[in-house]
Amino acid sequence: MTRKKIIAGNWKMNATKEEAVSLVNGIIANYSDYNLSSSKVAVIASPFPYIHYCASMFSKFPNLVAAAQNCSEYEKGAYTGEVSAEIIASLYVEYVIIGHSERRQYFKETDEQLLQKIQQAQNHNLIPIFCVGETMETRDANKHFEFVKEQLENVIFKVNENDIKSCVIAYEPIWAIGTGVTASPEQAQEMHAFIRKEISAKFNGETANDFSILYGGSVNSSNAAELFACADIDGGLVGGASLKADEFSAIIKAMN
Repeated sequence: MTRKKIIAGNWKMNATKEEAVSLVNGIIANYSDYNLSSSKVAVIASPFPYIHYCASMFSKFPNLVAAAQNCSEYEKGAYTGEVSAEIIASLYVEYVIIGHSERRQYFKETDEQLLQKIQQAQNHNLIPIFCVGETMETRDANKHFEFVKEQLENVIFKVNENDIKSCVIAYEPIWAIGTGVTASPEQAQEMHAFIRKEISAKFNGETANDFSILYGGSVNSSNAAELFACADIDGGLVGGASLKADEFSAIIKAMN
């Protein structure tokens, strides 16, 4: 089985309605250049108010799909302001980002919550993109492998062997998110290979070989091709560069 290549754009809390429409139209305008297929997918994680619009617009363009940036750990009920996986799935969304460092940092999301979110997502046939990554202090202390392994073991490795196959992992070193500093291809490849080795040890080699692991952290059109050429990097989780249609289109095209 060929690992799926995934380029996911995370708009975060950006874009007015008019900006979102312009951005979606810009991404669609370049669709014929992307060479998308069942093994190469482009994903857009817009703010919640736009996800149905994105899903509707993308429905005419195979393998260009919508995602959510988060989901609730609760199934349904009196949780004002929360959005459930069931609601997200009903909007024809296919992916959901879970455990982004900004959610952990600003909203104090715990490992227990993140596992519940993954389970909710999978209960409603959403594909979780689970984020891991270390701070610069952790890397400088040479504890980055230990730190990422703990993130894996505390959350996603508690998913059973069948369900893990429908997950995606995004390695986003916190020191590279929104800073303009990117992990070198060697640093990124080293961590991706480590994560794949840990998946193999926890589950099996076939699952590890088929597993999509994305790199995130100041990915742009200038560094994308070099990052994506690494053996264990299967795409990107793109932040700021996904807010410019031409830039994001160039990143999609860089993924062969």
